[in-house]
Amino acid sequence: MRLLLVEDSLALAKAITIALRKNGYAVDHTADGNEGLFMAQNNNYDAAIFDIMLPGMSGLEILHQLRKDASPLKILLLTAKDTIQDRVTGLNQGADDYLIKPFALDELIARVAVMCRRAYHQADSTLQVGILEIDTLSKQARCGDQPLTLRAREFNLLEYLALKKDAVVSRTEIEEHIYDELATPMSNVVDTAIYSLRKALTACGEGAPTIETRRGQGYLLKP
Repeated sequence: MRLLLVEDSLALAKAITIALRKNGYAVDHTADGNEGLFMAQNNNYDAAIFDIMLPGMSGLEILHQLRKDASPLKILLLTAKDTIQDRVTGLNQGADDYLIKPFALDELIARVAVMCRRAYHQADSTLQVGILEIDTLSKQARCGDQPLTLRAREFNLLEYLALKKDAVVSRTEIEEHIYDELATPMSNVVDTAIYSLRKALTACGEGAPTIETRRGQGYLLKP
């Protein structure tokens, strides 16, 4: 899952980014509200985190413009303001969630996970494809009783294919959702990740899903 973080406190932004990347998320960050709006309008993010007090344009102004553009982007607002009216204003303008500073990073990660599931109309934290079970909270996957040992990028790709299990996912779409500003993929990175996933799923034996290549189109996770 690829996220946009717009936060002008560099220390907080660094802590959030590290925590999210450790949990397998790709993160693009900017400290400027105007740039944040541009990035949200021109990239395909699964969810976004906006601080309210920002230089250039506030988080509420970014939110207002995106909703005016009919953007479906899932948005969580961060703020030091803790009055009920501030929270009501943010939610009424179209925010999906609201978190007051200071907060625990574990809570932020949990809320982001919920928003990402909602973006794909997935109510449960567990994805099931055949005997493959993916826990999007613990970031663990298993086939029946057999756990899969996957690197973070491989898990992210498997999770994304599972969320889109009824659709062919193009290479471009994979690059947009799995890789961030610090991890621009080379031409063979997706091929290598697909190969590793196929190898892990094949080792699961009968009942495990397969990854089918559609030439010129992309990849499809099949039960």
